Parts: sequence; C-alpha cells; structure tokens
Amino acid sequence: MSRFHRVSPVTAAKMEALGIHTGADLAAQPLEVPERHFGSSAGYFQRAALGQDDRPARANRVRKSIGAERTFETDVAERAELEAALGSVLDAVMERIKAKGAAGRTVTLKLKFSDFTQITRARSARTPVRSRADIEEFARAILVGELPLPRPVRLLGVTLSNLVVDTAVDTAGDLA
Repeated sequence: MSRFHRVSPVTAAKMEALGIHTGADLAAQPLEVPERHFGSSAGYFQRAALGQDDRPARANRVRKSIGAERTFETDVAERAELEAALGSVLDAVMERIKAKGAAGRTVTLKLKFSDFTQITRARSARTPVRSRADIEEFARAILVGELPLPRPVRLLGVTLSNLVVDTAVDTAGDLA
C-alpha cells in the first residue's frame, strides 16, 4: 500500500487488515467499504487505484534536474567498465544540458545493484557547474569513493540538479 500517494503506514495497515493488498483489490471494492474505514479519503484512494486523476497536467513546470541512466545487459563489476559507462551516460546528460541551456550545483550518481538495491550519492559545488569535465570530475569522485562495490551494478545514472539557466554552456558543453 505504501506505493499509493498519500497513504500513511497506519492506513496501509488498515488496508492490509481488510484484505486490500493491491490497487486491484482496492478498485474492486464498492466505494462504501473504503468510505466506512477511510472516510473522505476513500474516494481519492479508489480513483488512484483506477488510475484516475482529474488534476490538470502541468506541461510547463520548472525542471528540477537533468539526467541520464544506463542499464547494462549484464551486470558490471569492473571499475574500468563502470568508468567507460560513466562516459557514455555523461554524453547523454551533456546533450540534455546543452538543449536546456542549464547548469547546476549538484551532481548525483545513482547505482542500482544486481539485487535491485540502489544507492544515490551527491556532491554540490558552491557555483554552478556547466562543463562536461566538471560534471565528470564530481561523478567519477563519487564513484571511486564507493569502491569497492558490494555487488555488481546493473544500472548507472548521473543527474545534475539545483539548476540555473546558463547561457555560458556552449555546443561543446564547456565554458564559453
């Protein structure tokens, strides 16, 4: 139940006790059943379970981060392979940064392991970073700081956040 937005652990426990373990279980209930136990929130929960959301879409919201990920065909454990993959992920990130004309203060590295557990580690700069070399320096330092890894990696991602519009990003991704 914790995957439903706005469902507290207490509410999730009540749902479990009622035999509601999935969204399909909740959607199958007549509205009176959840209303009796969850009051005015029941309608929201049931609409969410049915995939219904009447809130207006916000197509022009402010972007908070720019990133890219790579999922490997086979799990990777070797440092050299991870560093090579980091380079290709950074290429994708830089394309997106250039397209948006952005720079950012925080670089985050995401590693998802072979057992599907994941970690994210971030480092922030005092001033916005904008060049590929700067972003790579942060990401590589984070990666090296995590070595040796506890398990092989199935996904590697890099995100730049705390964004600012930056006209100093040129087509090479370096300082103008």
